[in-house]
Amino acid sequence: MQAPSVGGVMLPRGNGQTVRLSRGASLTDFAEKINANPASLVAVMLNLGEMVTATQSVSDETLQLLADEMNYTVEIVSPEEEDRELLESFDIEFGENEGGEEMLVARPPVVTVMGHVDHGKTRLLDAIRKTNVVAGEAGGITQHIGAYQVSTDVNDEERKITFIDTPGHEAFTAMRARGAKSTDIAILVVAANDGVMPQTIEALNHAKAADVPIVVAVNKIDVEGADPTKVRGQLTEYGLVAEEYGGDTMFVDISARQGLNIDQLLEAVVLTADASLDLRANAEQDAQGIAIEAHLDRGRGAVATVLVQRGTLKVGETMVVGDAYGRVRAMLDDNGNQLQEAGPSTPVLVLGLTNVPGAGDNFLVVDEDRTARQIAEKRAARERNAAFAKRTRRVSLEDLDKVLKAGQVQQLNLIIKGDASGSVEALESSLLQLDVGEEVDLRVLHRGVGAVTETDIDLATGSDAIVIGFNVRADGRATQMAEREGVDVRYYSVIYQVIEEIEAALKGMLKPEYEEVELGTAEIREVFRSSKLGNIAGVLIRSGEVKRNTKARLVRDGKVIAENLNIEGLRRFKDDVTEIREGFEGGINLGSYNDIKIDDVIATYEMREKPRG
Repeated sequence: MQAPSVGGVMLPRGNGQTVRLSRGASLTDFAEKINANPASLVAVMLNLGEMVTATQSVSDETLQLLADEMNYTVEIVSPEEEDRELLESFDIEFGENEGGEEMLVARPPVVTVMGHVDHGKTRLLDAIRKTNVVAGEAGGITQHIGAYQVSTDVNDEERKITFIDTPGHEAFTAMRARGAKSTDIAILVVAANDGVMPQTIEALNHAKAADVPIVVAVNKIDVEGADPTKVRGQLTEYGLVAEEYGGDTMFVDISARQGLNIDQLLEAVVLTADASLDLRANAEQDAQGIAIEAHLDRGRGAVATVLVQRGTLKVGETMVVGDAYGRVRAMLDDNGNQLQEAGPSTPVLVLGLTNVPGAGDNFLVVDEDRTARQIAEKRAARERNAAFAKRTRRVSLEDLDKVLKAGQVQQLNLIIKGDASGSVEALESSLLQLDVGEEVDLRVLHRGVGAVTETDIDLATGSDAIVIGFNVRADGRATQMAEREGVDVRYYSVIYQVIEEIEAALKGMLKPEYEEVELGTAEIREVFRSSKLGNIAGVLIRSGEVKRNTKARLVRDGKVIAENLNIEGLRRFKDDVTEIREGFEGGINLGSYNDIKIDDVIATYEMREKPRG
């Protein structure tokens, strides 16, 4: 029925009916559902104090506000549900429906290694690889693809195990966030000399939330001060009771450095899988699974490591991975060997995609290239709309004072990343000792060693945290993600400066005057020695442009090696130039600073006056 108008505009009024809309829907989408004129909804929003155009993607809150005003109930369709509906429109089923019992065959367990920094996760993965090097293959693993398969003998039967090797568990977290079940079992690595640490508990909570069985690897039993019994006792408090104490969690004492008891650990994984899980899949259907990680390869274009969960993936088939698609040109295993097909629980590197998918994106094989393109394009459009609708006004140190006064925030959340654990701990304890009264609570949500990663930005996005990088920088994709999500990332090299700025922000006195603006980054490809000028870096400009006489810092493996350098010389071939743009090569002289190596990154920047809000 036509109801009285809102602001003089006649509108259909709802009786609490439910309207289903996707994330990032526009007022036009809403209008179509309730059979109204989009222009009239724009007028309603204007009356409610929000200026929105008819075709603009709006946030869930805005849609909710409009629906309440017009007596409708809005149901925002989840990304997973949207994806299911999209695939159903193409008559494609994605998920656990794998046919009858007779179609199912046993598959290897998929394992993720988790634990505290410096407790030996990477060394353990290396040790597992070494014990499984194929005979006659000199130098072992030739290619890191983010996942690999190993074999072990259990009760005189050869059993395979698939390991997902993702430093920092980015893929594990990303997949969990998207509801993807990637891992069957988690190995929790705990150092026998350190015991349970904050990240151990964090990893344990991740595994419990994912509802996966846990096998505990007590590492570093060869180190002085090692006490495996203490580790067992500590983990009992968190619900992990060792079998020898009457529980059901298998603990294996190992030394990754010396390769001790690695086979027993693999056996424990297989036995845990047999006892707790029914790992079977249909190998005959069209392949489906998830992307573990993906990147742009200089010679091969977009490449993705995918984990086949059901079905068999074959070279030449057409696949969709998130919003990327393509025909499988080639598949490689972790030894760089070409494969023609890959069955359930097999990780492979796939070549032939149009663009780089995200970690945790699902993949499926379809019959036609055209279908693949349509699914990928619809997914991309949906993601774009959702991104447009996101509110990117997050808390920054500048507006903290206003937000506190408005009562919107009672605590300041921080994420601290540094170049060494000592400096991170010192910084954390100094900040937590700040006396800022009772109005605001200071919380350090996460601290770690190494570059600021996408996982850190993810955490900051979900908890309105400010990220502090102490002598480290954000890696490339993390920088883009921070800009997109509106996360405030601060870089410091002096501990007192951090403390002063945070204290000033909490007391409402922060008046920033200058901000650092990144101009360009250059990757060192070659180092030339010159008797007259010292070392000259042969570089490829990765982003932006590099100008002569600008400030620079040298970054090695995500850590800042040198600050306050100057671009003193810049050359293209034999000519002196004032700037080199993205994609071009050239030579850079950093004056008297000569400690440069291949793969280092020279990041240039300038200080610009920042307008005060």
